[in-house]
Amino acid sequence: MKSKRYFNTTGFCMPERHYMIDPLRNQKIIFDLIEKTQYFTIHAPRQTGKTTLLHELAHRLNKEGNYISVVFSVESAGYRSITEEIANKKIINSLYSSSGQYLNKKNCPIPPEKYTKDLTLENYLIDWAISQTKPIVLLLDEIDSLYDDVLVSVLRQLRNGFQIRPKRFPSTVALVGLRDVREYKTKVRPSEVSLGSGSPFNIKAESILLGTFTKEEITELYSQHTKDTGQIFLKEVVDRIYELTGGQPWLVNAIAREIVVKILNEDFTKKITLDHVESAKENIIQRRDTHLDSLIDKLKEERVKNIVSAIINGDGVLFDNYDDSLLYCRDLGIISETKPIRIANEIYREIIPRVLNRNLQDSIEEEGETKWYIKPNGKLDMDKLLKAFQAFYRENSEMWLEKFDYKEAGPHLLLMAFLQRVINGGGKIHREMAVGTGRTDLLIEFNGERFVLELKIKRLPSAKQKGLDQISRYLDTLGMTKGYLILFEVKPSSVVTWETRVKWETLSHQNKEITIVEM
Repeated sequence: MKSKRYFNTTGFCMPERHYMIDPLRNQKIIFDLIEKTQYFTIHAPRQTGKTTLLHELAHRLNKEGNYISVVFSVESAGYRSITEEIANKKIINSLYSSSGQYLNKKNCPIPPEKYTKDLTLENYLIDWAISQTKPIVLLLDEIDSLYDDVLVSVLRQLRNGFQIRPKRFPSTVALVGLRDVREYKTKVRPSEVSLGSGSPFNIKAESILLGTFTKEEITELYSQHTKDTGQIFLKEVVDRIYELTGGQPWLVNAIAREIVVKILNEDFTKKITLDHVESAKENIIQRRDTHLDSLIDKLKEERVKNIVSAIINGDGVLFDNYDDSLLYCRDLGIISETKPIRIANEIYREIIPRVLNRNLQDSIEEEGETKWYIKPNGKLDMDKLLKAFQAFYRENSEMWLEKFDYKEAGPHLLLMAFLQRVINGGGKIHREMAVGTGRTDLLIEFNGERFVLELKIKRLPSAKQKGLDQISRYLDTLGMTKGYLILFEVKPSSVVTWETRVKWETLSHQNKEITIVEM
């Protein structure tokens, strides 16, 4: 029997059609702010449930009957060349057309074409509020799509009305977008007249960042599918999906949908296994659905590039505007909210290096049908693979590093591209990357064996000794006694010749067998 509901990966969720968690489950703060007639902002990365929350909030407020509430998008005014006058009209038209979805006719604002006064958003909202007996809760979506004068104009009009709320202006206004209000300043030209405060929306009482799903919430979401179909997501499956997604709502739904619909073809009698989870992850990464494409677009921005490069290398960060860049990447959902600063989840950690070194991956051709790095018994010959990479790096690195957009992280990305063949051969690479660690750790699984590689940039003579101590500690955490320390020289070959920099030695360090691979 087909389920009436399904896992949604496009648009906002509706309880009658989709499996969903109550978006207002942890949002007592929103109702408190509305009760206190406050203005606030809500921000979260794309496809984390903002629009679902707004629709649910507006419908709930209208149903309870103490307020009238409308959600509307200002995106129609979100381009640079638009004038303030045209922008006001577009925003007002969006508000009016959306109001019919939430309110009966007597609670809707007047049609814009019948409005006889100067058609500004401020005037329109004043007259609407005066005409109503209940306070208005206005939810403006995509606020950060606005630019320059238009953004300033909208914020200023809302701030003017704040003084005369709730009888003559909306009682509560929530501005909703990808980024926090501090980011709005970066979208206003430096020559623009100041709004008179450090923040362009200094009347806001709170800034609310929507979080990701907890493991318990993923369990609750998946149990709805079990209730409808009888098909169970076992605890070990939920645990692995949580590891892969970090609770990112779109990914949580996308993995489940990929398993249930694409892999198992909606045969609810089939058991969901860990192998299905891994296949779903790989399919989503290979397909690069819209969500992942929008993430990848952000990698081109300088602020994102600085942070992601530092994470891949394990570098400390000293550049200007570090805090702003960090908050920006956090708002976009690219990095974790907790320290150490790392890529937000395992799927992002997998796809970001693949995207950054994709051209190199495509250019590395396999020589014939025989996989030269596989032993006769089917096991991985890691020594052979890394010696081949040393030769490849000596011959090609200077050309390839020059081409990389992420030059600082280039050596690490080159090795990850070279090792991609391990994944293509059915293995797995687990990446541990975080700002300030001074290294990147790779755990490679292949045909029942595990290999530890620690990647380190050799900026100082002490790098080798530090690397030995670091990989020894990492091996301890894994209960392993053998690993590889990969050291990349950063001085050009004109200063340190290839003859002196390419080295291979195996030694004992803190009761571990460490192979040091230098290049």
